[in-house]
Amino acid sequence: LNHRRFNGFDFAPLPDPNLFISAVLAARERGWNAHVGNVLSTDLFYQDHAPDEWRMWAGSGVIAVEMETAELYTLAARKRRKALTILTVSDVLPTHEAMSSEERETGFGRMVELALAAVREH
Repeated sequence: LNHRRFNGFDFAPLPDPNLFISAVLAARERGWNAHVGNVLSTDLFYQDHAPDEWRMWAGSGVIAVEMETAELYTLAARKRRKALTILTVSDVLPTHEAMSSEERETGFGRMVELALAAVREH
């Protein structure tokens, strides 16, 4: 999508650096195990990718797969807004582990707390 939107050029959207730093510091202050790194944004579900495709992405430093980050950062850049993606892992591709529906309903509180802390600090 970015390739099409930017007249054939590749645009690498990034989070707002101050929000990013605030979120990292807030996670560290709380003693939470937060991983920082690149994510792959795709509109395909996991089963629509080749079974071991994650290995290629992991080899390039990608730590997660999700569906919205690239578009969120692109829209923020185009509209001169600040954006940050904070993700919670629900499925682990290499091991096929997955959160239960109950864990999905109750397990995202830390993500919300971290987002609120980042905004407050910023």
